[in-house]
Amino acid sequence: MTKYREILRLSNLGLSQQNIADSCGVSKKTVNRVLKKAKEMNISWPLDAHDTDAVLAEKLFPSADKLITSNKRMPDFAYIRKELLRNGVSKKLLWTEYMEDCRANGEEPLMYSQFCYHIQQDEQKHRATMHISRKPGEQVEVDWAGDPATVIDPDTGEILKPVLTGQIHPKMDPEPRNRK
Repeated sequence: MTKYREILRLSNLGLSQQNIADSCGVSKKTVNRVLKKAKEMNISWPLDAHDTDAVLAEKLFPSADKLITSNKRMPDFAYIRKELLRNGVSKKLLWTEYMEDCRANGEEPLMYSQFCYHIQQDEQKHRATMHISRKPGEQVEVDWAGDPATVIDPDTGEILKPVLTGQIHPKMDPEPRNRK
């Protein structure tokens, strides 16, 4: 945790911001931010005994849950998740639709960067991961977005369509099996 009390004390002694940063084990930018915010809020050394580093941290930089909430309309995340699965749909297109809908309803929309940030946070909540154990070189897994991929046989020029997981196309089988 940042040593707010020590930063204010050393500043009162007249040390440079670089010396304070070195002494407290923080960056010069952190020292600058703390001193600037303390000056704005008229907090200076000497401090009361009850002004611990935790109390000062909350005074100088209040946590996000205590800040005033925005009156901007949040996007419909379920709809966005569903739409992003469709071909040709991008976040930029969904944001444009969202902006038009907000303006039509007289609501204040999020800007594109915040729109993407909130979508990313929602995706984190719904992300599912699974470890698949396999021997190296035993299988090849290909993932793509958009239209299905095709493979052209170099010998015949035949266009081969992809096969469902777990199946091997006879033309793509590296070790042909005896088929009856």
